[in-house]
Amino acid sequence: MGSKNKLKRFKENEGFNNVFQPSREDLLNDKFNLKGNWNRLAFKNSNPIVVELGCGKGEYTVGLARMFPEKNFIGIDIKGARFWKGAKTSLSEKINNVLFVRAQIELIENIFLMDEINEIWITFPDPQIKYKRTKHRLVNIDFLNRYKNILIKGGIINLKTDNEFLHGYLIGLIQGMGDEIIYSNHDIYNCSGAPIEATAIQTYYESLYLTEGKPITYLKFRYND
Repeated sequence: MGSKNKLKRFKENEGFNNVFQPSREDLLNDKFNLKGNWNRLAFKNSNPIVVELGCGKGEYTVGLARMFPEKNFIGIDIKGARFWKGAKTSLSEKINNVLFVRAQIELIENIFLMDEINEIWITFPDPQIKYKRTKHRLVNIDFLNRYKNILIKGGIINLKTDNEFLHGYLIGLIQGMGDEIIYSNHDIYNCSGAPIEATAIQTYYESLYLTEGKPITYLKFRYND
């Protein structure tokens, strides 16, 4: 994407009423007024909130919002030029239960209050295979503990990936924490009984992986406490 297109998208995001771009300083200094107030101030209802971390172009966030109008959805990514597409699509289609936030995932506890979120989706994250980079992996112990803090008791996390290692790595962490695996499959498009929300929506990169014949894995688990 050229720099002119990025600047154009950044500018458009500023005018979208479904996009929030708090500064890092405001988040760190607890000056983001939507923290703890997403239902009341942003969605203006009491429906469950589902968050997609690293939402990219927003295909999954928007797709889930279409499928489940009785829930609220928030896509988070640091690259606003990417989720511009999802934000624009949801506005043009008048999908009112979806919002986007431009922020770093490491600041997730500065965006949401404890027990404010019902469910989290992580779709096709960078697996961060190199050992020295595991601290940046979205499903490492540190991040999982942060997610637990903002999720309600019994909150759910979904991981969808083309990376078999990452799928197995998370299973190991879940077992070590004593949490409950609800569903796990290493090839959801070649099995029976996969949840509809895991197969009915595809990101751009997912469609490429499928064209290449790569199996897509899906894992859903619940925090026990």
